[in-house]
Amino acid sequence: MYNALYARQSILKEDSISVESQIEYCQYEIHGEPFKTYIDRGYSGKNTNRPSFEEMLQDIETGKVTKVIVYKLDRISRSILDFANMMDKFQKHNVEFISSTEKFDTSTPIGRAMLNICIVFAQLERETIQKRVADAYYSRSKKGFYMGGRVPYGFRIEKTVVDGVNTSKYVPVPEESEQISLLYAMYADNNNSLGDVIRCLVKNNIENLRGGVWSTARISEMLRNPVYVRADADVYEFFKSQGANIINPVTDFIGVNACYLYKGSVSETRKQCDLTDKDIVLAPHEGIVSSKDWIKCRIRCLNNRQSTKTCKPKNSWLAGKVKCGNCGYALTIAKSNTKWGRYFVCSARLSTKKCKGVGKTIYADLLEQYMFNAIKKRLSGFSKLSANQNDIRSNPKLNDDKIRLSQVDNEIEQLLGKVNSANDVLIRYINEKIEKLDAERNRLREEINKLTYTSTEKDKKIIKNHVEKWEELSFADKQSVVDALIKIIYIADDKLDITWNI
Repeated sequence: MYNALYARQSILKEDSISVESQIEYCQYEIHGEPFKTYIDRGYSGKNTNRPSFEEMLQDIETGKVTKVIVYKLDRISRSILDFANMMDKFQKHNVEFISSTEKFDTSTPIGRAMLNICIVFAQLERETIQKRVADAYYSRSKKGFYMGGRVPYGFRIEKTVVDGVNTSKYVPVPEESEQISLLYAMYADNNNSLGDVIRCLVKNNIENLRGGVWSTARISEMLRNPVYVRADADVYEFFKSQGANIINPVTDFIGVNACYLYKGSVSETRKQCDLTDKDIVLAPHEGIVSSKDWIKCRIRCLNNRQSTKTCKPKNSWLAGKVKCGNCGYALTIAKSNTKWGRYFVCSARLSTKKCKGVGKTIYADLLEQYMFNAIKKRLSGFSKLSANQNDIRSNPKLNDDKIRLSQVDNEIEQLLGKVNSANDVLIRYINEKIEKLDAERNRLREEINKLTYTSTEKDKKIIKNHVEKWEELSFADKQSVVDALIKIIYIADDKLDITWNI
């Protein structure tokens, strides 16, 4: 039997006591008795998942250990629960516990009480350190500082100074950034799937310059990452619509700098597809991809999570877009012997019976005809399918109008929030101010429409041809049109709710 001398050091720092010094202190307590050392380097005291500590416990259970000696209490545990369990095991096997610098005697009730008090403060210290580190991280991230991590494809790291603080920023790598631009350009075309993009890269011998292999998961991650976008007012509004926490004001979104995406202190998930409560911060580096291409690719990637285009059944061009309004599950096609043939049914009700379904029978032919009419009506409000992108991207007036429009919307929201606590005089002032802001908002919308869309007879003919030739389109082309126009369709209890992409 022997004494167990335990030492732990989480990280190697000049101002922390080394494991060698800890063992030396512990040796003062054994007075020449036999001992064995147990050392854990690079392990935190927040839990007991440490190899040497677990080995020591095994030796205690086999009756080899008479005393456990540590330099200081927090070297063996900083968790109240772990410490209580450890002391129960020590007492069960008649093992004494000694802290060489704190002189605890576990054979007396007061000694055990003092140990419990000290472990409470040890855990408090650990949690305080964690909170301080987290606060420092969030504070630095909100200022656009580089916070480490894998360098995205298309960039390299370069030292810089932001607000007088030394940090780093991304700098485009010409060859890699050209490939990024190509990926966005290809996927912005609704006719190209992620598989089509990879096949095009392989066919043209376009290799991953970092030695990796192109994959749909990797490319999808690139197409969602805001580190590539030249963030303007449209990007600001997109993040706002997704529930993100935007750190910078809309006036900073001038179409030059890219964005950092952080989990933040509120969001409950690290998934990049979910922007709810995520922190969006303008980065010090310039973006690579236009806002329009980035938003289009981002929306397509989000839609792909709901329904993969290549996996859609060939029995309705609405498949994958239609969801049950009660449970959110997809509506799938079933067949009957009636004259209508195909009809939609809730997949959750079909498989688990946990959903009551959508109510009345939704016949596919009738829904397709209804949606075709809805598409025609939706398109009739646009003078052309897409604007001249070169004109839009080179027109700073358009982005300035969008920034001002967002500011006006925010001002109106703030004024409306003050109505409940306002007196009669303040309400009159609020009404007058809102009327002026609403007039400005309408004017800005008209200007934006004029700058974005040009009404010509040729453009009207393009729309008309698309509508008139619908029956001549292939099944895949109809799906592409639906993917471009419609985000999701919810149906339940005689209610139909369409969320459009335009």
